[in-house]
Amino acid sequence: MEACFLLIVSKMKKEIKKVIEIPPDIDIEITGNNVIVKGPLGECKRSFKFYDIEIKKENGKIILRKDKGTKKSKKMINSIAAHIRNMLGGVKKKYEYILEICSVHFPMNVKVEENKIIVKNFLGERKDRIIELLPGVEIEVEGNKIFVRSIDKELAGKQASLIENISRNIPRDRRIFQDGIWIIKKEKGARR
Repeated sequence: MEACFLLIVSKMKKEIKKVIEIPPDIDIEITGNNVIVKGPLGECKRSFKFYDIEIKKENGKIILRKDKGTKKSKKMINSIAAHIRNMLGGVKKKYEYILEICSVHFPMNVKVEENKIIVKNFLGERKDRIIELLPGVEIEVEGNKIFVRSIDKELAGKQASLIENISRNIPRDRRIFQDGIWIIKKEKGARR
């Protein structure tokens, strides 16, 4: 007779807690899962609706907590903490992306008008390439550099990628036609 063994796998559930210090010159409002960070440069808002994670403010600290949490809950708490740290860093110092305009074959013009970015004469095209600016993002063009600044790290990154994608050159070989607008510098990691 063969012996059968029953393997019982139980998920260990325990309390998961993460604490974030609030700098003295920053004010935070938490209502439910909505977090509003106000600082010297402005206000940043975000809604976190993940797996019933409790977000509260106590004694100059933000506490993220989940009773009976799993590995998935721990990952979500760490992600929310990273977003909150980015918000805290952004209201003190704006996030900046730097793009470079490379025009090897044809001289390309980039200018900002009102809430639009206009790219003229890209690879000799007669039609202008135009994209809208996202609200809360500042754009500055100096020579062959474009500076994208925002207190919201995700908005700055999204605007920089939209600018880079406006000059995509799909049918041509990128090794020969290196014309375009490229991200050359961006903020990395959370600033503490």
